[in-house]
Amino acid sequence: QVQLVESGGGLAQAGGSLRLSCAASGIIYSINGMGWYRQPPGKQRELVARITKGGDTNYADSAKGRFTISRDNAKNTVYLQMNSLKPEDTAAYYCNADHLSRIGIWSTYWGQGTQVTVSS
Repeated sequence: QVQLVESGGGLAQAGGSLRLSCAASGIIYSINGMGWYRQPPGKQRELVARITKGGDTNYADSAKGRFTISRDNAKNTVYLQMNSLKPEDTAAYYCNADHLSRIGIWSTYWGQGTQVTVSS
């Protein structure tokens, strides 16, 4: 019904920057919250940042001051600007979205993930 596709991951050096994008497509009625999560190797998935449809944001403590989440509702796209990258930011990054169908059903969708690797 709804597909999320991430892009922008790759290799970066410590102190560098990357900008991740996630575009939703398919049968979209209404998307409310969107977010970015990450999963380092051998660890559990964790929240990085979330943003409401109205633009309110929240961040993991590790991301505050370095990462910025934003969205373009007209394009059904969410972004994550990552600055001052650290090796501990290395992880698979996943986009998600909370979607309301036209018949009133809420569902959470996840992208396939994009790898971010930060070297020291």
